[in-house]
Amino acid sequence: MGQLAVNGGAKTRTKGFHGWPVFDDREVQAVSEVVRSGRWGCLSGTKVNEFTRKFADFQQAKYGVCVVNGTAALEVALRAVGMRAGDEVIVPPYTFIATASAVLQQGGIPVFVDIEPESYNLDPTKIEAAISDKTKAIVAVHIAGGPADMDGIMAVAKKHGLKVVEDAAQAHGAEWNGRRVGALGDAGTFSFQASKNLNAGEGGIVVTNDPQVYAAAWSLHNVGRVPEGQWYEHKILGWNLRMTEFQGAILLAQMERLEEQMKTRDANARYLDDELAKIEGIRPLKRHPKATAHAYHLYVFRYDSQAFGGVPRAKFLQALGAEGIPVSAGYVPLYKEEMFHVETGGCPMGCAFYGRTMDYGKVSCPVCENASYNEGVWIVQNVLLGPREDMEDIVAAVQKLRDNIAEMFDG
Repeated sequence: MGQLAVNGGAKTRTKGFHGWPVFDDREVQAVSEVVRSGRWGCLSGTKVNEFTRKFADFQQAKYGVCVVNGTAALEVALRAVGMRAGDEVIVPPYTFIATASAVLQQGGIPVFVDIEPESYNLDPTKIEAAISDKTKAIVAVHIAGGPADMDGIMAVAKKHGLKVVEDAAQAHGAEWNGRRVGALGDAGTFSFQASKNLNAGEGGIVVTNDPQVYAAAWSLHNVGRVPEGQWYEHKILGWNLRMTEFQGAILLAQMERLEEQMKTRDANARYLDDELAKIEGIRPLKRHPKATAHAYHLYVFRYDSQAFGGVPRAKFLQALGAEGIPVSAGYVPLYKEEMFHVETGGCPMGCAFYGRTMDYGKVSCPVCENASYNEGVWIVQNVLLGPREDMEDIVAAVQKLRDNIAEMFDG
């Protein structure tokens, strides 16, 4: 019998980690209040409007528009800043599919630009080479809750007259240089899906400091109505993407815990950064000096196979999971997904408004591919809500693997 649990040895950890979602009678009472009120839709109720104001204020944005989910928020934001069919939008390939599908759903063309090796966020130094006369916008994703380099991204956008939409689905409360993310660009979007740090099962919001973007987003989410208009007055083509009062009520209750949870995640993540960095072959993602607050929707570290005697990441993940530590490999590069390689015969891949062709089979983002296939290791956010001893177990398990490399390689 070996020392490692994957080979029959004792597990480092035999109990589970902190559960998710976190809730109590506040959520129960909030939903009950909505049920008893008989005002279940946001057009007649108060909860969505109250949450919209509170969350926009929390993110230091002047305006907010709540919608049914984070994907819809991205679609509304892109449309509100002026993206149209045939436009190119620069996106990173290391992100959830919605970052690209929100562009495609409106006849736009995602143009993938590689990520920074230290942060896994969009690399501002590589954007300019991807800009064409068709480029309309840049989507800056704050991956894992770590702010992207907004100074670098905004500088490129300003130089070329491009719009910037922040995909902050994972970044509730994150800050860049003392300012909360979301309204640093022209618009920003957040998700309240079940796994997110602030959640109502589903839901999303568009935030902005631009009154014109706000008016467009509000109209788009509310069947083309305008804030000062009449009920049967539809000035543009819009969707019905309104959030329900049930979601608004749950989110108001969830917000009461958010700042305390942020402090806990941050303290535990910093401990992991310090301790895991001491283990040869393990490198936590680098936190930019201007990232004054990190949301830590994910805790991500980088695994160096060569430093572990050539043990591939898949075996490392298997062995760490056997020790009782829940980890995963994370994203694959978006341009490798099958949807980008199916002949559609029309929009969006061959959109007539584009007037060109895009062959995603020729796209190569080496940093993203290394992160996706060889290096990235994910731990989900709720694990970071536990006590310090939980973090100690994570470190101990990784160190145990390091101390028994030969056994892991042979196992």
